[in-house]
Amino acid sequence: MELYFIRHAQAQHVLNPPESLQLKDPSLTSTGENQARKLHEIFPISKEDLLIISPLRRTIQTALVWTNDVKCQMIVSPLVGPRMFPLLSAADAYACDESLSRPMIERDFPQLEVVNCDHWEKGINVISEPEFQQLAEQFINWCRDFRQDKIYIVSHDGTITSYRQFLGESVTREDFLGDTGWYRVNVY
Repeated sequence: MELYFIRHAQAQHVLNPPESLQLKDPSLTSTGENQARKLHEIFPISKEDLLIISPLRRTIQTALVWTNDVKCQMIVSPLVGPRMFPLLSAADAYACDESLSRPMIERDFPQLEVVNCDHWEKGINVISEPEFQQLAEQFINWCRDFRQDKIYIVSHDGTITSYRQFLGESVTREDFLGDTGWYRVNVY
């Protein structure tokens, strides 16, 4: 199975750091919308494809613009939500990384499936490394259950880097992806 981790397109929270990192629920910028549209040239989506999306507005918007109304399966999961890399304390978490609630996603994005799991409240942003590794293993096994040749995961730079590390790669912040950057890995 191939997993394609794709970083969300440019959003408002990156325009004027560090102040803009405290924006709650930032949306894509017009540049970000254009970046998301260009993803379709790199990864043309069909109705057979599966996207797993982080529960933040910017990742959901990236996926919706990218798929351009293709009726593929899109699932929102907190297990690909934002995660700081390297891990810092909860006090150091950014407001821009607060996940949307399940009810808000269901209300604002009724065309998406929302995974039913126990991790909506806490998410993965500031959980311990051993706890993340356990959830990452569960997530990878859950992906295997779909029996898809490839799965697209729309997420965040820190989350993607954390999964790359979990999957055995030696990574640092220098390995962060830029807007709509992507990383492919084979998982057996």
